[in-house]
Amino acid sequence: MTKYIGILTSGGDSPGLNAAIRGVGKACIGHYGMHIIGFRDGFRGLMENRTMRLDGGELSGILTRGGTILGTSRDKPHRMPVGGKVLDMTDVIAGNYHDNHLDALVCLGGGGTQKNALRLKQKGLNVITLPKTIDNDVAMTDITFGFDTALGIATEAMDRLHSTAHSHHRIIVVEIMGHRAGWLALGAGIAGGADVILIPEIPYEVESVAEAIRERSRNGKPFSIVAVAEGAISMQDHLAMQAAQEKKTKGSKKVAVPPAHATEIQYADHTLRLAKKLEQLTGLEARVTILGHLQRGGIPSAADRLLATRLGTACADLISQGHYGVMVAAKGDGTRAVKLEDVAGKVKTVPPGHPWVESARRVGTNLGD
Repeated sequence: MTKYIGILTSGGDSPGLNAAIRGVGKACIGHYGMHIIGFRDGFRGLMENRTMRLDGGELSGILTRGGTILGTSRDKPHRMPVGGKVLDMTDVIAGNYHDNHLDALVCLGGGGTQKNALRLKQKGLNVITLPKTIDNDVAMTDITFGFDTALGIATEAMDRLHSTAHSHHRIIVVEIMGHRAGWLALGAGIAGGADVILIPEIPYEVESVAEAIRERSRNGKPFSIVAVAEGAISMQDHLAMQAAQEKKTKGSKKVAVPPAHATEIQYADHTLRLAKKLEQLTGLEARVTILGHLQRGGIPSAADRLLATRLGTACADLISQGHYGVMVAAKGDGTRAVKLEDVAGKVKTVPPGHPWVESARRVGTNLGD
C-alpha cells in the first residue's frame, strides 16, 4: 500500500532545511512511490492542520534556497499558546496525524525538536527526525546541517573585521551564536584567526583575556580579534551559579538559580560589558560586532546541501523499512539511526581536550582560562 508521509520544520531556521525537505521528498516520491504532505510553521501547523502538498514541482529548485519553504515556529506540542492560554495540544496533533492517514511524520529540527518528537512517539505516532542547527549541539550525530554554512559566514565576517581592527588599532569583539555550546565560535575563531576565543565550556578570566591583548600590543600588534559565543561565561559568574546551585540543593528556597546555560535576556548585554571591561584594562578602544541572525541566512554551503541530502534520502530508506522513533544521524560518510530516547534532552558540548581546543592553544590563541 502507498505510504503517506508528513514533514515539518521546527525551531530556528537553518541553511540546508530545503535541501533536506527535497532529499526526503524526492526519495520518498521518486524511489518509493510515497505521498508527501508538508505542514506549515512547525508543530503549530500540524496542530492547526495547515498543509502543503509536496510533489515534484514544489520540490524543484529549492536545493540552493535558504530558510524553509514550509515555514517554522518554536511552538511545542505540549505547551502551545492557544487563545491566550498555554495548552497541551498533543492529542489534537495526534488526531490530525491520523486524519491525514499518515504512516510517518518527519521532523526537521534541533535539540528541542528531538524532545518534542519523542513526546509524539510516546503518543503512538511513527516519528523520524533529522538534526539541524547552526550550533552543532545535537547529541549523537557527528554534525548537524546548517553548521558548515554558519561557520563560513562567521569566518568571513572575522576576515573582514581584521582590516578595520588593524587600521584603527582596536579590539574587535565578535559575538557568535551558541548559547549552550561553543562549536561555532571555536571553529570560526580558529578559521578566522581570532586572538581570543571564549566559549561556554571554558569559563574565562577577563584579566587573562586583557593580558593576552596587552602582550600583543607589547609585541607590536596593537589590535586584537575576540570571538565570543553568546553563552560564554566568566569564571566569576560560573562560580556564582555553582554556589547558587549548591544552596538550592541544600534546600534553600530563597535562591533563584539560572539554568546551566543562561537565557537570552541574561546574555543580552554580556558582550557589551566584556568589551567595556577590556577597554578599561587595556587602554585600547573596543568595538562590538554582533553577527546574530546573519549566520542563519542565505544559500547553504555545498557541504550542508550534501549532508542534508544524504540524511534526507536515508530517512526515506528508514520509512520504507518501517523503522521509526529514531533520529537520522551523520556517522562518518554514512548515517545511522539513533533512538530518540538516546538523543532527547542531551546537548553535545565541546570537550575540554577536543582537538579543536588543542589546536587553538598550539597556535597561541587565548581561551580565557
